[in-house]
Amino acid sequence: MKTTFSDSHLKTAYSKLEKSDSISFVPPASIRQPVHVVYGGAHLFRRETPHKLGVIAMRSLETYAQNFADFARAMWLKGADALPRHEDAIQSLEFLFIENPDREKEANFDAWYAQTIYERTIQKLSREPIEDYRIDFEDGYGFRPDKEEDSHAVSASAELAKSFLDGTITPFCGFRIKSFQTETRARAVRTLDLFLTNLLDKTNGKLPENFCVTLPKITRREEVEVLDALLSEFESQNDLPGGAIKVEIMIETPGAIVDENGKIALRSLIEAGNGRVNSAHFGAYDYTASYGISGVHQHLQHEACVFARQMMQISLSPLGIRLSDSVTTEMPVPVYKGENLTGKQIKENARAVRNAWRRHYNNVTVSLINGFYQSWDLHPAQLVARYAAVYSFFLESNDIQAERLKNFINKATQAMTTGNTFDDAASAQGLLNFFLRALNSGAMTETEIAEKTGLSADELKSASFVKIMDAKLGKEDSE
Repeated sequence: MKTTFSDSHLKTAYSKLEKSDSISFVPPASIRQPVHVVYGGAHLFRRETPHKLGVIAMRSLETYAQNFADFARAMWLKGADALPRHEDAIQSLEFLFIENPDREKEANFDAWYAQTIYERTIQKLSREPIEDYRIDFEDGYGFRPDKEEDSHAVSASAELAKSFLDGTITPFCGFRIKSFQTETRARAVRTLDLFLTNLLDKTNGKLPENFCVTLPKITRREEVEVLDALLSEFESQNDLPGGAIKVEIMIETPGAIVDENGKIALRSLIEAGNGRVNSAHFGAYDYTASYGISGVHQHLQHEACVFARQMMQISLSPLGIRLSDSVTTEMPVPVYKGENLTGKQIKENARAVRNAWRRHYNNVTVSLINGFYQSWDLHPAQLVARYAAVYSFFLESNDIQAERLKNFINKATQAMTTGNTFDDAASAQGLLNFFLRALNSGAMTETEIAEKTGLSADELKSASFVKIMDAKLGKEDSE
């Protein structure tokens, strides 16, 4: 039978496809990403601030969720309605869980689920309450006399240096300067210079790991170019490797999404940093305000915010840029203060805190569902809902994800051993990323992931499905 496609045309076509095969999605989970960022005014920052925030979060948990059942109902965890309310019954389940958690999981999954998330939240708040802390000279700081901001730039950087030298520094850290708009650019540059100069002076020329400078309210790429040039000069003057100081850009204006020529601006902002930009944070409230959206209608799920986040995903995820969602503005704080409160006031306090927890829990969960694995916390009590949402997200779906990953591994093994091509590597990598994030967040342990997926700790830490399959094939060939 005569065919239409000639060998020469097919060769040309396949050659083009092979070239495009080299352009692949960059998996963002190959390195740890913090699950949140906590902003705090520079005037308030001290070396012990992250620890103190954890203590406040624990106090809030102990006050308004005194056991796993209360905790589950406060967050509306899956199965919370089925949990007991009587103290004796709750304590009995707690003892059973301590005795044999695996048996308890089989007998009463709802209780196991709530207890596990509750206990891991407590462990996290005790061990590492803050993953990423941003010393803030912008919205969380306000406008102050130059002499005062100079003083705080020096004192805050000195406190950060102390935490770096004594090993109590958070895994990720940095500071946010004011914007490079006309009114604040000179102040932003002066704070940048003072903070960095004093920090290196106090650390003997060393930068903390995962350190960054946050640039807010970007409207055009030139702002990122200027920051890159300033940091390059600073690195050169202080014998730092080029690009050592990372930049975090804030997407808070329409101009950061679409430029004045109607073109998508996001990738251009990344390129302007010459490889220095490693994360982009969405500022929902400045963004919606720029459209004239009324304050009463400004919230994370507004359609304008959904559009902006989708643009960030489409433009920046393929580049491996870490993405962060915005903030919940409702704070989990009691209405009434003091010790001699009435029974009614105590109940109203609990209701106010739990309502705010639930709002934050829901916002964090929606962010995770939409592929934003980081967002903001503004108040230490929000950490309770933060970790509840993160841990429930991973624990609720890990069985399904593990089964899918095992199926992909089996299919890939079969394809490779028979000389065929496995064409779902990107999907399999996405599943592997899920478990990497679960591990890094503290939601799951290496042992738990190994039991569910069959992957060893070394295979998991390779962060590459292709590498895992190559190693497995090598083992099978040797056998």
